[in-house]
Amino acid sequence: MVRKLSFALFDTGETVLGALVFSTFFPLYITKHVDTKLYSLLYGLSFLASFGIALYLGKVADRKALRKIFFVVFGISVAFLCVGVGLFYSFPFIALGFFLLMAVAHQQAFVFYNSMLLGFDSRGFTSGMGVAFGYIGSALALITLAGHLKEPEVYFLTGSLFLVLSAPAFLFLKNPTLRTEVRLGEVFRDRRFLLAVFTILTLTEVANTMIAMMGIYLREVYGFGREYIYRVIGLSALGGVIGGILWGALADRVGVRRVFPAGFFIWSVFLLSLPHIPGSLIVPAGFLAGLSLSHIWTTSRVFILSEFPEGEASVRLSFLSLTERVASTTGLLTWSFLLTVTGDNYRLSAGLMALFPLLGLILFVLYLRSRKT
Repeated sequence: MVRKLSFALFDTGETVLGALVFSTFFPLYITKHVDTKLYSLLYGLSFLASFGIALYLGKVADRKALRKIFFVVFGISVAFLCVGVGLFYSFPFIALGFFLLMAVAHQQAFVFYNSMLLGFDSRGFTSGMGVAFGYIGSALALITLAGHLKEPEVYFLTGSLFLVLSAPAFLFLKNPTLRTEVRLGEVFRDRRFLLAVFTILTLTEVANTMIAMMGIYLREVYGFGREYIYRVIGLSALGGVIGGILWGALADRVGVRRVFPAGFFIWSVFLLSLPHIPGSLIVPAGFLAGLSLSHIWTTSRVFILSEFPEGEASVRLSFLSLTERVASTTGLLTWSFLLTVTGDNYRLSAGLMALFPLLGLILFVLYLRSRKT
């Protein structure tokens, strides 16, 4: 249980970081100095660069069993880079540089963190427990801390808190000892795997775009102030807490391949309904958003580990990181494009994003058929 709790606490720190820095404080700060579309572009490109690094290091980690070492190094780097954002707060473009480096390091750490699931038997529950703890942490941070925090102090506090919550995982999680020489050419030619990657990509596309832009969306569409934005995002975490436990338990009980496709339906419902939701109902709607987000974070990493060779976990999970990074790139680019062609119509742009989970459902059907051939 100590190891499960350690795994969950890292997810807590990671989600607090996402809630306070990636989703709210930094985007609301930087878009006062940089055009929103330019910020979206640079943020997206940083994720694209992250994949190349993760793919190379994932191959090294699988060959030499260095998964935990990379996890620790990049996890610590995230904390220090977050502090760096605060140190250069008065210089927006330098702060943006530290932020983009932090985003890259954060994604590297998450690749190897996900590979730590190899050391657990009940992977669905462990993954879901991490997601649930993450949402609890982000909710508490947004409800109890965000309204009282000021910039640049928020970056110092968040970086330190992330390091403290990550420490148990650094100390107690076991390094998976499986060693495999992975040939990237074979992985790229694995049609089933590529279908799985593109299927996950359609869901992470909307998930990462929502995380990155929700604070701005609530400000532009509903005219909410900063404190109310924190409250809306924080209270929506209830759906994430329940969803993490629910999806994780279901994945262990009935199989992750049966649970995974639920994401296509709940994301489609949420995105198609979002443009029509009045401000008075945005908090209840947040519950469905949290349920949708917890589904993809809980099931996708377990899905990859259960469907493909475990000895290739780091490389395969690097592709999972690819889906998140490329999804962030293409999602933010698509979001920027939709805002441009709709004349900054945030509601319509949100509704059009529903095309991605619908496409994902088609790709998942093709994946299931590929298993039979």
